[in-house]
Amino acid sequence: MKHIIKRTFTLLLALVLFLLSFPVQAGAVPYDSYNYDYWENVVQTPAPYVPDSVISGISLDIGAFSKPQDICVAPDGDLYIADTGNNRIVVVEENTLEVVRVIDSFDNSGAEDTFNAPTGVCVSENNQLYIADRENKRIVVLELDGTLVKIVENPQSDVLGDNFVFKPLKVSVDYADRIYCIAQNMFQGIMVFETEGQFSGFFGTINVNLSLWEKFWKKVATKEERENQTLYIATEFTGMDIDEDGFVYATNIDETGEQGVRRLNPRGEDVIKKGRNEHVGGDLWSGGSGAYAGPSQITDVVYRGHGIYSLLDRKRGRVFTYDHEGNLLYIFGGLGTQAGTFNTPSAIEQWNNQLLVLDATRNEIYCFAPTEYGSLINEAVALRHDGDEALAVELWQRVLELDENNELANTGIGKAYLSAGDNEMAMKYLKLGMNRDYYSVAFKRYRSEILRRYLGQVLTGAVVITAGIWVFLKIRERKEYSREGGSGK
Repeated sequence: MKHIIKRTFTLLLALVLFLLSFPVQAGAVPYDSYNYDYWENVVQTPAPYVPDSVISGISLDIGAFSKPQDICVAPDGDLYIADTGNNRIVVVEENTLEVVRVIDSFDNSGAEDTFNAPTGVCVSENNQLYIADRENKRIVVLELDGTLVKIVENPQSDVLGDNFVFKPLKVSVDYADRIYCIAQNMFQGIMVFETEGQFSGFFGTINVNLSLWEKFWKKVATKEERENQTLYIATEFTGMDIDEDGFVYATNIDETGEQGVRRLNPRGEDVIKKGRNEHVGGDLWSGGSGAYAGPSQITDVVYRGHGIYSLLDRKRGRVFTYDHEGNLLYIFGGLGTQAGTFNTPSAIEQWNNQLLVLDATRNEIYCFAPTEYGSLINEAVALRHDGDEALAVELWQRVLELDENNELANTGIGKAYLSAGDNEMAMKYLKLGMNRDYYSVAFKRYRSEILRRYLGQVLTGAVVITAGIWVFLKIRERKEYSREGGSGK
């Protein structure tokens, strides 16, 4: 008997060890993925992106990065890294993941020049490299081979003030080679420089609503007091990207948590759409305690094409992705010590189909690959943005197979049926998607459709009934007349 028990125990132990040898998918993702429903409740979702690989100075065999602050993908696909603490720009080839070159100096009028804490990097459509050389108080523009093109420094203007010190933090360039710069302690907006480097003014200034007392104080205060007064303005820009139409996506710290990004048209006006929650600022709630309490702090943005953009939250280490209508598509990421979580996320980029997040404290770039769930949503949203609602239906159906409560998928299918003229099916899915606006449209169209379909029958019935009543009344009238006439004889 003991022999049988021992043998059975051995077999069970072997079976357990065999099962444990397989990776558990749920445990492979070191963070929870979620979204918000119509009632703004948190709902768990499949992971849209999962950790795939890590890029570091050690893995590239060039020595560890030191407090890197920015990354940029060039038009040719190469990755540029602002290795701030090492005063260099590292260029990584797209396909081989090998270092193409390290730019730590350049020739400046015959003399060797170097960087001092470069915090921002950008490559223009014209394949020129722009570097925010913070502690040298300048923007350096190079050809991709390191040849100096120009240096933008010491901007002059009456609006800058006598004590202004130019310390560029982030830099971006549009199709016309205009330079957009986020500068340290500059709350008036994004600084704009023309092609030749002349400062032309501020862009995307965020208006602050002042109280009656503050308005009165601005009128009676001295010039020095007015300059110091700008210090209480709590809004600062933190990151930016430019889409194919020249619109600037700029992130900012918003104390209310409602708007962490703006989409600025060429005139600097915010034209972003906020979706049904009127919220494009990360988490809808301000849960947590201590350093994790309060609204999300959006530190960077990447425009990903087809109206899709992703925001990086440094408060809780999460990535929030929206479509062009302001709908929150999915959320992933988090702070922690496991691979795929962050300590100090500072920049986000898209490289091929992956999302990259730069961690300034761990000195590493985390690469995230899309899952089937994330890819389906990306493709469906792209089709809808391009006007192919019908082609997106199959993708949305597959999304519902993975996440049956996905309101965006139900709405997408409902919109497709609405475009196709199937108002009854549109109502069904739009109701599941909790989309009241489009449901109202579908209901009105369905009601009109029913009226048109049965109006002839209704009118015919009404005529028949009316005629029947008239005949009945006439017959009854004659009978009554006959009875009265008969009694008179």
